[in-house]
Amino acid sequence: MWSAGTTYNTPPNRLSLQGTRHHLINFIPKLEAASSQKRYQLYRTLLKVIAHKPVPNRPARNEPRVRKRRPKAYPLRTKPRHELRKQLQTA
Repeated sequence: MWSAGTTYNTPPNRLSLQGTRHHLINFIPKLEAASSQKRYQLYRTLLKVIAHKPVPNRPARNEPRVRKRRPKAYPLRTKPRHELRKQLQTA
């Protein structure tokens, strides 16, 4: 992901981890079967495919650490998510 982002001028933190995994899994059989020259071309194509569609910028993307039903080490969520997010951002 870092190589794809820096090679094609896309911020690496805007690339999808799951999308990268998906593309890599699809490219592995082709990379294994290719000669070294063809493998380099496939690698460059893989980087281009990974960097082709960055995820949108989602500012203030955080979730409050509270529990819903299962026992966890966090307090119960007693307020709506948007209120808890607002509290978390102002804290």
